Amino acid sequence: MTPPPSPKKATKPRASKRAAEPNVMAPRLPVTLVVGTDTAVGKTWITCALAKALKAAGQQVIAVKPFETGVPSGVPEDGELLAQATGQAEPRQALVRLKSPLAVAVAADQEGVTIDYEAVLSKVREFARPDVFLLVEGVGGLLAPVTWSDNALDMAHSLNARVLVVSSDRLGTINHTLLTLRVLKAEKLPILGVVLNQPAEPDESSPSNAGAISRLANTDSVVRVPHMDDPNLATEAVKEVAGWLLP
Repeated sequence: MTPPPSPKKATKPRASKRAAEPNVMAPRLPVTLVVGTDTAVGKTWITCALAKALKAAGQQVIAVKPFETGVPSGVPEDGELLAQATGQAEPRQALVRLKSPLAVAVAADQEGVTIDYEAVLSKVREFARPDVFLLVEGVGGLLAPVTWSDNALDMAHSLNARVLVVSSDRLGTINHTLLTLRVLKAEKLPILGVVLNQPAEPDESSPSNAGAISRLANTDSVVRVPHMDDPNLATEAVKEVAGWLLP
């Protein structure tokens, strides 16, 4: 008689990666990771405005997008816009660029690309210098996979980063933002605050979303940024947010 198959081993719960202990050469200025509650919430626009506001305050800034999908698309890439905002010599584009407009891990599979997460994060760390504010822009939402075992949450741990959350000021953002904040708090990651980016066509929830999130998350660090096309006005609009980053 054929013996029954052996029972499958239980899958271990996934744990987010923790950064190595800092050494004496660690940068004095902490890394800031800009994450979204979803895709297309305005992370790049806010990160560019924030970079310009910091530069206007006399700070040196480098902005990096480790992963970007949907390129080239006929419009300036996110990584290129970040470089233009800071005037940095490098990087001039995202470190990993994929054509398919999908989650990074999915796009990489479809294009036959193997992503070395540790190598990419090691490259990001090279831009973290004692006299530089390093802004790192995530891709998609907090848990969108950049590999099948890594996401923006892991990036925050790997970079010892504090986190700025960007959300779209529209119906549904209360739930999306609170979920993101809860995960970050559970992971004991430092949260700078929330930027609510107003869409071109705000809805009835827009005037009340910031107050609701502030009340439910028990934080005053929630800023609304009105919809605008002028980068200079955007820079002015995020001055308060830039103040969260300054020592």
